[in-house]
Amino acid sequence: MMNKHIEEVLNSQLKKEASSSQFYLAMASWAETNGLNGTAKFLYRHSDEERMHMLKLVKFINERGGKAIIPALEQPPVSFDSVLNVFELLLEHELGVTDSINNVVDICLKEKDYTTYNFMQWYVSEQLEEEALARTILDKLRMIGNDKGGLYLFDRDLENSAIQVENAAAGAAQ
Repeated sequence: MMNKHIEEVLNSQLKKEASSSQFYLAMASWAETNGLNGTAKFLYRHSDEERMHMLKLVKFINERGGKAIIPALEQPPVSFDSVLNVFELLLEHELGVTDSINNVVDICLKEKDYTTYNFMQWYVSEQLEEEALARTILDKLRMIGNDKGGLYLFDRDLENSAIQVENAAAGAAQ
């Protein structure tokens, strides 16, 4: 049987992952309706990834004898000031998720639940990648500043990278 305290914190993390998926989906929709198709593609893909993170938790909780609770979610923002603002909020959000994951890991150690601790290491590594990616994108956007041509090229590059990831995934599935 799963430790009840661990079950509670994992369900809380599950909600954060679901909220992340919705947050990125809202950003993607905003980008798409503002002519930023590459940014939208990138954010749609990340919304799907966050949902996969949530599903991974659902399966883990249930397989360990706990009960995953599918949460109700608050509506995310519907508009953003700029692409820079989107990625600033994205990084801020990811930093909060990292803190939450670190809290789960800390509780696992205190409760001596080494199986869950081991499972959570995937999330720790994933957060390192998420934060690094957000910082890299922010660095590029800050270099671009108000240059519309630069923003066009940035958006096109994000679209091309999303297409490459989709093609690689399709190739791996065959």
